[in-house]
Amino acid sequence: MLTKDREYNLILFDLDGTVTDSKPGIVNSVKYALKSFGIEEKDEKVLQSFIGPPLVTSFQKYYGFSDKETAEVIEKYREYYKDKGIYENTLYDGIEDVIKASFESSKKLVIATAKPTVFAKKVLEHHSLDQYFKKIVGSNLDGTRVNKDEIIGYIKESVNSFKTDSTLMIGDRKYDIDSAHQFGIDSIGVLYGYGSETEIESCNPTFVINTPCEILEIINVNR
Repeated sequence: MLTKDREYNLILFDLDGTVTDSKPGIVNSVKYALKSFGIEEKDEKVLQSFIGPPLVTSFQKYYGFSDKETAEVIEKYREYYKDKGIYENTLYDGIEDVIKASFESSKKLVIATAKPTVFAKKVLEHHSLDQYFKKIVGSNLDGTRVNKDEIIGYIKESVNSFKTDSTLMIGDRKYDIDSAHQFGIDSIGVLYGYGSETEIESCNPTFVINTPCEILEIINVNR
């Protein structure tokens, strides 16, 4: 069901797995970081699971790193990512048209990502999409504001047009949908990203879609 008796004026987009297919850059950065600890990870499912949640969560979950080790491995991750990994991504087919059409229809667009803000801005600039977003909100390099609920909370406090009945969160992982529920806003769970259908549907998003173009139908925007 892609219709709802509601007008969405503020659209929050997750970045990795929603706007960009960022798997190559993230996976290569993880491998590079783990290699510095003498770890060679070959399980693709483990590597792919790094897309979406905060890095600290994934490194500690899968490798039992201490806080000190986690800080060190994240530093190594960023060593690769800031020069190479950041550019190893592509836009999902159709998402550029969705963003442009939404902007031209006077929708307010905001990026809500666990990726550090400085990196998110560079990714969007690389694809010439930064101009369409009212605000780009990610985590801080010092390890603060890394969870999606903190990110949406910051957007709620800093974007005047944030209203629960007209704001929509779009993302591919449970963190996006669960955080939308926490703030009482509607959500779209996308199945073309990195969250499985089981993961997405178990979170009960308002809508579930298979392709980016379906977003326009939900927010009532014509191409």
